[in-house]
Amino acid sequence: MGEQKCAIRCSGITKRFGSVVANDGIELDVQYGEILALLGENGSGKTTLMNMISGIYHPDDGQIFVAGQPVSISSPVDAQNLGIGMIHQHFKLVEVFTAMENIVLGTPGKLPGKKALKAQVKELCANYGLEIDPEKPVYEMSVSEKQTVEILKVLYRGAKILILDEPTAVLTPQETDKLFAILRQMKAKGCAIIIITHKLNEVLAISDRVTILRKGKSVGSVATAGVDAAKLTELMVGHAVSLSIRRPEPKDVHTILKVVDLTVDKPDGSKGLDDVSFHIHSGEILGVAGVAGSGQKELCEAIAGLIPAKKGAVLYKKENILGKSPEAIIDLGISMSFVPEDRLGMGLVASMGMTDNMLLKSYRSGKGPFVDRAPARALAKKLVEKLSIVTPGIETPVRLMSGGNVQKVLLGREIESNPNLLITAYPVRGLDINSSYVIYDLLNQQKEKGVAVMFIGEDLDVLLELCDRILVLCHGRITGLVDAKTVTKEQIGLMMTGEMTEEEKQKEAQEA
Repeated sequence: MGEQKCAIRCSGITKRFGSVVANDGIELDVQYGEILALLGENGSGKTTLMNMISGIYHPDDGQIFVAGQPVSISSPVDAQNLGIGMIHQHFKLVEVFTAMENIVLGTPGKLPGKKALKAQVKELCANYGLEIDPEKPVYEMSVSEKQTVEILKVLYRGAKILILDEPTAVLTPQETDKLFAILRQMKAKGCAIIIITHKLNEVLAISDRVTILRKGKSVGSVATAGVDAAKLTELMVGHAVSLSIRRPEPKDVHTILKVVDLTVDKPDGSKGLDDVSFHIHSGEILGVAGVAGSGQKELCEAIAGLIPAKKGAVLYKKENILGKSPEAIIDLGISMSFVPEDRLGMGLVASMGMTDNMLLKSYRSGKGPFVDRAPARALAKKLVEKLSIVTPGIETPVRLMSGGNVQKVLLGREIESNPNLLITAYPVRGLDINSSYVIYDLLNQQKEKGVAVMFIGEDLDVLLELCDRILVLCHGRITGLVDAKTVTKEQIGLMMTGEMTEEEKQKEAQEA
């Protein structure tokens, strides 16, 4: 490809962290007027590579070229001066500031007056097909609007090379479509765009080329038009992977858990859950969809006895468990796997090995003053083999394991406790494709045993394939409880934003 059109070229980029080689002779290029998708399993080196391009890390070996010239990017300021902007998965905005104040925050030199600034922001929006109210405070914005502000921040600083890290992770399908329209407009204006995402359907929809990393090395680049999801997966993991999720039919269905008018306040006094009512059957997987912060965390924690409820009831086999301690709830057979952002903050003890973390669930069942570690040790060895957990040893502290392996330890422990109800919050977050499908199969095995499974997830495609019914939350309220076999992704997207579908509008009009 012509060097004069090449926005970024990485040649032989290597980065080591002690004895770990995160990037090993990486080759990558992206042209102006092109969207490049960067794919790879967890630990393949994607984020490390992007952190070097954006100035957070510095390569140990190799050379980065920008617009055909060799450069040294020693800080984010260097990257900014070279026209490189990175939009992180977790937004870096000041909530109490307006869009305009966030966009210009940290810009060197004297800024023009408020009126001129507003005109500049509106001109940027018009150039790239963006929509934002410059004077709207960030705390009043949707996730999509916050992302627009992040994009405007880098464009205001003159960026022509954009890196987006998992930009659709918390967007509805409608917001994703809107973002992709913006990216295509930016591409048409001559921007070079690198997008990191694990959603293969989005890679195929938005990118011109795909560069694949595997175990810190670049496997190569392919034109998107010439590949499908199966081929991309094979390139990522090194062998063919089945991308179909089983959905066995529920059998011997009866209600395991019934939630009635559950209301939970957040620490700031606002409503986390507002009169939520639903039930879960044995032998079914009930999916829970919603944009981040819609009440998923409060729902898990209230059922598990971790936080108090303001009102309502949680009936497990007709017994109200609301107000019971987590210990008492576990004794009833309710197993909960909750994996928040701080994976080692809940569920596992970071400084302990797998054996002792297995004991956390079972030590109370022992007799006498001594703890028998043999069963826990056997369970740890079983999980290592069953879930392909990568660890130097079962006594190695879990904090030294990758995030994906930590999640396998946590979910595996919960499943092995033989629950009647299994609550899984984001169980595949941080897992590679191969491991994710292992987890889906494990959940289906639980379903076939008659276990009631609540699956809180982010990927709507997975929710539609795996679940029997899907409950949709928006601002702590239920906006839909639908059959996963007949509902569309777009309908769920509308429910996630609190909007009514056309069918609901017609039904409301008839009832009026």
